[in-house]
Order: sequence, then C-alpha cells, then structure tokens
Amino acid sequence: MIDHHDLVTYRAVCAQNQAGPFDFTAQGDDARGRDAVLSTMQDVPLTVTRILTHGVRVHGRSQIITWTGEAEPRRRSFAEAGERAVRLANALRDELGVRENDRVATLMWNNAEHVEAYFAVPSMGAVLHTLNLRLPAEQLVWIVNHAADRVVVVDASLIPLLAPLLPKLPTVEHVVVSGPGDRTPLEGTGARVHAYEELIDGRPTTYDWPELDERRAAAMCYTSGTTGDPKGVVYSHRSIYLHSMQVNMTESMGLTDQDLSLVVVPQFHVNAWGLPHATFMSGINMLMPDRFLQPGPLAEMIERERPTHAAAVPTIWQGLLAELTARPRDVSSLVQVTIGGAACPPSLMESFDRLGMRVCHAWGMTETSPLGTVARPPAHAVGTDEEFGYRLTQGRFAAGVEARLTGPGGERLPWDGTSAGELEVRGPWIAGAYYNGPDAEPFRPDDKFSADGWLKTGDVGTISPEGFLTLTDRAKDVIKSGGEWISSVELENALMSHPDVAEAAVIAVPDDKWGERPLATVVLREGAAADYAALRAFLEEECGIARWQLPERWTIVEAVPKTSVGKFDKKVLRRWYADGGLDVTRL
Repeated sequence: MIDHHDLVTYRAVCAQNQAGPFDFTAQGDDARGRDAVLSTMQDVPLTVTRILTHGVRVHGRSQIITWTGEAEPRRRSFAEAGERAVRLANALRDELGVRENDRVATLMWNNAEHVEAYFAVPSMGAVLHTLNLRLPAEQLVWIVNHAADRVVVVDASLIPLLAPLLPKLPTVEHVVVSGPGDRTPLEGTGARVHAYEELIDGRPTTYDWPELDERRAAAMCYTSGTTGDPKGVVYSHRSIYLHSMQVNMTESMGLTDQDLSLVVVPQFHVNAWGLPHATFMSGINMLMPDRFLQPGPLAEMIERERPTHAAAVPTIWQGLLAELTARPRDVSSLVQVTIGGAACPPSLMESFDRLGMRVCHAWGMTETSPLGTVARPPAHAVGTDEEFGYRLTQGRFAAGVEARLTGPGGERLPWDGTSAGELEVRGPWIAGAYYNGPDAEPFRPDDKFSADGWLKTGDVGTISPEGFLTLTDRAKDVIKSGGEWISSVELENALMSHPDVAEAAVIAVPDDKWGERPLATVVLREGAAADYAALRAFLEEECGIARWQLPERWTIVEAVPKTSVGKFDKKVLRRWYADGGLDVTRL
C-alpha cells in the first residue's frame, strides 16, 4: 500500500486520479511483488479551518455564553463568532502583518474572543500559542522568547501581568487588548498597542483561507515546567481534528447541540481539553466563566444558565462542593462532570453522585492533546456493584491511543490489572517530540520518549485485560520504602475520605532505615477535631491500608500548594520539608 507519510507522492497520485484516467498498476509493487492498490478517496486535509466553517454553516445557532459577573452574560452565536474570527484574521494579516507560521500568543481567560482567536489564527496558517497566565513571570518570559511570538492578544484585566514583561520580549511587535481597561501601562514597552474591537471593526467578512497541509502546526502549548524549563508541544491541524472527533464520541464526552458545557478547564491549558474545537464540530453550546472561577460565581452560573456538562480539575470541584454544602443551589441541570488532571478522590465522586452530578474520570496530559482515557463503565458492569469500581479508574483507552506498561528494567508488562509499570503511549494526537525553537528541529529528550518513539508519561499504574487504566502514582512521587512501593495517591484519597479532612497530599521523605517513608500533609476542615493518631487509625481500620504503608510523619498546613493548572504541587512540599519549613510530628 502507499506510504501515506510520503505526502508529495500521495498528493500527486490523487491529483492525477481526479484529473482523468489513471493507471493504478504503474505505482510500484508491494512487498510480495504484486501491484500496489491505491485508495480512490479524495485527499481532503483535516484542518481547523474545516472545523470552523462546519460549525458556522451547520451549527450557526449554537451559542458561546461568556459570564460577566453582572446581570446578563454576553451571548454570541457560532455564526457571529465565526464572522468575527474572519475579521480578526483579516486584521492580523493586513494591519499587523501576520503571515503563515508566525506565532500569535493569547493571554486570556475562557471567553468568546479567545474562541475567535482559536479559529482565526490557525485557519490563516499562523500558529496559536496559548500562554498560561498562572505561570511565574520568569517562565512566561522564557516561553514567549522560546516560541518567538510576534503578537500577544491579552485580556484587559491581565495588562498588569503582561506590561512588566514586555521589555523582556524582543520578538513581540504587537499587543491586542480585548475588553475595556486602562492600556496606559503598555505604552513605551516597545510594542504597538491595539484595541481588539477597533482592530476588527469594518474588516472584510470573507477570507480566502489557504489550503494548508494537515500536518502543519496549528497551536502550541508549553508544559508547566515542574522540572527544568517548560517544553513546547506543537499540535497539528490533523491532530486537533482527530482529537475533536474522539471528544465527541459517545464513549468519550458524548455531547450534542442539546447540551450546554461549562468549560472551566482553561483555554490556556491543552486547548481547554479540546472542547472549543469539539463544540464547533458538533454544535455543543459553551458557557465560558471568563475570570469568575471562584466557587460562588460557578454555583451561580450553574443555577442560572443550567449547563448539562462541565469539565475541570478536582480542586475546582472540591471548592464547588464546599460552596454547595454551605449555600445549597439548584444544580440539577448538571448531570455530567468530566474530571481530569489529577485523580478524583472517591469521596468527592460519591458526594457529587448524591447531588445528581455524575462524575466521569478522564486522563491525559499536555503531550496527549490531552484525551487519553475516559472512564465509561462497560455494559456488563452498569447497574451492578462493579460499576463504581470502573468509574474510579482513569478509564479505557480511546480509539487511536495505543498503550503499554514498562517495568523498571525496560520489560513489557501484561494487561492483567495487577502488574504496575510506567505508562507509555502513542497515537495520532500524541506528541513525538518537543519544540526546540524557531530555527531548530524538534528534539526528543531521552527521558521522555522511548527509542521506538513512544511517549513516556511518567505515570505509574496498571491496565486491566479490558483496557481500563488505573494510575497508582507519578513515577517521581511514588514512595520507595524498604524495596516496596507505596502509592501516595492511594493514601491521599483515603485521607480525603475522612469527614474532617479537606485536602491531603503525601510525599516521600528520606528515612535512615527504609530509604523513604510517607509524610502526610493535611488540611483540616473548619472546626475539625481529628488528630494525627485518629487519622492514622482511620487509614488502617476504615480504609484497609496495610500497617507498613501508614505514615509516621504528619503535618498540618493551611492549604496544599497548587501548580498553575490546579494540581497538588509536591515539589513545593518537598522543598518546604527540606528547608525545615514544615512542623512535622512523628508518631
């Protein structure tokens, strides 16, 4: 068969097919010496542009609702957003001089204007680069310079964040400000400043979108840089298109134009889990929270706008649960909640079940676009005692994601539900390299990719014979005690099932006898009375944790530190411990 990676030959074949009679027997032989048989299908590139034009034409009435914190949110149809995306593309090209392959960054919240940039920039052949507004300033500077961004589209509320950085960003020529606000701090920074609405006003409402190669870059997202400098992941048009199709499958999120999705997961993190692209493909309505991400406003959004679906990391839902417990609201419309980014504690899942919100676990990472698994229980388990156990897993691998487990010695481990190893994956929306700069080829650090091209995820877990993934820890977080592994995640979930515990994070600390032992860092609920001995007894007697795995070291903190995307930041806890900054009690 034809090598589909040889695009030049393949497209020449397709062109000749469509131009007239074609001799299929003249295109070479297969491995058995026989004539290769070529497809008669049209070669239509899978691009973001096609998602945009489909959404506008077929789902033009679907809406993007942006929360304002005021009496009425802003409502914009897909048709209106699509027209504004066309005008934005014209402005970027004609006024700002953006050309194909230029990087256009966004420093924005989840809102309609950000969605417009999501489609305008890749469709014109440029590369969208979403900036994580929660990263430290020095990391933002490093990322913008590494990507060589020419333009930054910034929300007016984030001008105080961007303005001090601009003198350190020599490649940034233009700043486009979205929304009302004081633009004075941007003056004299070396970049030309434009108002978003003024820039697109009066621009043409048509654009001759280029016919792009589907393997070209469409968007960039950098990892959070928990170890070393952040690493750039570049998504292709093809990977975004295929990932969007998978998001829309019934065994995934399975939403339709009858749904309204509350997109809490930020657009600056892995394309908001692919939801903005998937919604234009299937007409799903979007409720965008903008900067109003606190539990109170989120509860009000749910009560007033009646979303049927929402997506966010567990820490968001823990805060929302506390808000609903203290101030009950009518949240009955929200029947499906997708949780990813970190393991969802069983106690949190059970609490939302009681509220009528069915939590669906998912797993992924920046390098996987991010969808890798979704925890839809198999048919034989639905309605049985087994169902909840399946929901607690990270889920079954999506079509297109291949997975394998690798042991400490590099050996391949079976899918038997018990053999634990590092998860490695590959597929059409899985990264095979990191971006190394504007004038260099992508590079593949040895510690992140195997010799045969699989992504080493850094996650440790098991896979059942049915393909359900259960993660037990991050490779860097697993506790190696006396030659045995202790799962920090298992201990954390057990602790957070105690009624007096709001949050818990467990880290490995050095131990003279055992090499490493667990340190339990606990956040108690207001008015809680539990002490360390009681919590330790709870782990053993109520949760069934083996005695040798029980923590001897305990400490209480006001809050567990979080990463820029809401995960527990254990490197900070490890640093606090090493510096003597934690008041540790040893039982």
